[in-house]
Amino acid sequence: RDPAPRSRWEILLYPGLLAVGMHRIAHWLFEADLFFLARFVNHFSRWMTGIDIHPGAKIGQHLFIDHGFGVVIGETAEIGDNVSIYQGVTLGGTDPANGIGGKRHPTLSDDVIVGSGARAAASFPGCELFSSGARSLTIAR
Repeated sequence: RDPAPRSRWEILLYPGLLAVGMHRIAHWLFEADLFFLARFVNHFSRWMTGIDIHPGAKIGQHLFIDHGFGVVIGETAEIGDNVSIYQGVTLGGTDPANGIGGKRHPTLSDDVIVGSGARAAASFPGCELFSSGARSLTIAR
């Protein structure tokens, strides 16, 4: 979905593609209860790309992270299919006061574009993020 590359080979150098690919490996390890290895892949990916995707995050098909430096996606975040995320986006979470983990991060619907610098710092029960401009969020029930 990016009009900038001049060849298909150039896309292989995109940090967003590398981060999502390495997340798929880390998530597989996370699901297999190999948490240390999953975190190792996660930390290596973050070091290489500047994009931090927790191994526990659930990501649909065709996630596009453009100019992704500073993107943070938390453990219980769920991202639908065909989502585009731009630089500096945080899908963060809250530290539950009662000590119970649960769903702490937002859910993105399919076909969402999340603009630069947008922040979602919690999960809203029964809500999904379905639209976002730069530094803003739109939430629906």
